[in-house]
Amino acid sequence: MEAKKPDCKELNIYGENRLETVTWTRCASRAVIIRDEKILLSYAEGKNEWMIPGGGREEGETPEECCVREAEEETGFRVKAVKHFLRLNEYYEDCLYATDYYVCEILGEGQRHMTDAEVRIGLRPEWLPIEDALEVFSHHEDYAAVNEMQRGLYLREYLALQEYQKC
Repeated sequence: MEAKKPDCKELNIYGENRLETVTWTRCASRAVIIRDEKILLSYAEGKNEWMIPGGGREEGETPEECCVREAEEETGFRVKAVKHFLRLNEYYEDCLYATDYYVCEILGEGQRHMTDAEVRIGLRPEWLPIEDALEVFSHHEDYAAVNEMQRGLYLREYLALQEYQKC
């Protein structure tokens, strides 16, 4: 699946393990959902890990459709993607992870549909004050020597929330 040129700000993260050639691309979308100065995040209890709701794009799906589907599957809220504000490209080994971020509004309640892996890690939606979310994600470097995946995830989400505050 190809990552088309975004109509928004674009940022790049280059992992220390990045190779010269990209042989695989994973496209994803994430939903920034704000209500009463709180952001709706997905919390994986079994991993003690926070993230902005979202996930990988399915074949034939637009970035907006992916955002809406993933938000409902993880949070149980039906949303509308109202503003595409960021494309974040992460380069690790020979992979490009291209993630589109959307500001979303809640349309109503929907139905959560979690994968077996999400059930195993105890994934659940949690509202967190935006400043608390920024604080959690600001500690991305604390994971550099311990968990590169969590370091990258927290760096990605931290940069996304900083960009959200600018739009």
